[in-house]
Amino acid sequence: MAPNYINILQKIVGKETSEGVGAKVIRTIGGSKISYHDPFLLLDEFHVNKPAGFPDHPHRGFETITYMLDGAFEHCDNHGGGGIINTGDIQWMTAGSGLIHSEMPVNSTNNSGLQLWVNLKAKDKMIQPKYQGLIAKEIPILKLNDEKVIVKIIGGKSSNSNELVSPIQLRTKVIYLDIKIQNNENYVYRENLPKGYQGFIYFIKGNGLVNGSLNAEEKSAVLFSETLNENENLIEVESKTNDLLHFVIIAGEPMKEPMARYGPFVMNTQEEIRQAFVDYQTGKFD
Repeated sequence: MAPNYINILQKIVGKETSEGVGAKVIRTIGGSKISYHDPFLLLDEFHVNKPAGFPDHPHRGFETITYMLDGAFEHCDNHGGGGIINTGDIQWMTAGSGLIHSEMPVNSTNNSGLQLWVNLKAKDKMIQPKYQGLIAKEIPILKLNDEKVIVKIIGGKSSNSNELVSPIQLRTKVIYLDIKIQNNENYVYRENLPKGYQGFIYFIKGNGLVNGSLNAEEKSAVLFSETLNENENLIEVESKTNDLLHFVIIAGEPMKEPMARYGPFVMNTQEEIRQAFVDYQTGKFD
């Protein structure tokens, strides 16, 4: 019997893009190849050194998840929220009705991580802004294959454990798993997703073979379609390096709603986008 592989849509190789002030990011989702993979709006891998960064800018209508891979970033907003996130920490920000915030490196040396944007349903777009954070030691960790495989459960849960669940409370249901396979070439990691999820695999370091046939290189994203039944819900990633393979599996429930988007505002209609600009310009985000 053939494996019940998930349906792969395409592979996107990350492209370096300028953002903020003097900052560079490697973008896959939200770039020229694909602007939206419901419910995901953007995925950037950032590497930022002082004095570069992301000074004050507004957001409305979605959530951002920042995962620090190295170094530290300080987040500040105009409502008094934010804080410093260090290596391995997570910050989950619900922009909701709107805020103005900055994201700036703390250290002079390399500060790197992933930032993911997740859409909000129409009913949630104007909720009160909110922050949730997990420091590295609070993230549930699953160890496999004599601890050569480490799975961090950032959002939701893994099919490899019924007990470990991320404590983050999600508006949009998202599974976010960080997987490291160390010195274990040809090891195959398997994950079975629930029905009704779609998303992608992003390769941070090292190369992998996805579902036995697709070669995925470092800094590429492999997109998959919504899991409609148990006959197409399996993800397999085989390590093709004898060093470190580091990747994330991110999946969420598609919203299947109309979307209007311009810069830092993501709503359902163009009229709502125009209103967001008016509200920002007239100080209603304060």
